[in-house]
Amino acid sequence: MSGKRRRQRSHRPMKHALSRSMRAELQFPVSRVDRLLREDRADRYFQRLSWSTPVFLAGVLEYLTANVLELAGQEAYNHQKVLITPEHVQRVMDSNHLNHLFEGDTNPQVDGMPSLRKQ
Repeated sequence: MSGKRRRQRSHRPMKHALSRSMRAELQFPVSRVDRLLREDRADRYFQRLSWSTPVFLAGVLEYLTANVLELAGQEAYNHQKVLITPEHVQRVMDSNHLNHLFEGDTNPQVDGMPSLRKQ
């Protein structure tokens, strides 16, 4: 014997690594939310985050996004459109009860809504 131990093979298959998003059954990336929360900031509140905080926040963001997109899809359907455009989302945000959540934050970063050029 050469002194090397041979690894005994187990009859159980190896478990594949699961991301936190897959474990929480979310589409939003939990790891990215965690990284963004823990970025070095001046107030250093990130040291007090529990392991479940990014999971919960990703779930809340996914829920809000799904509601906004569902309402925007209904708005597009009411206007006989197949695709959801930024105008549909803006109409939903202006006329919905979700608007109070985003007071003052729904303004686009640019001066106006982008317009499509007709060729």
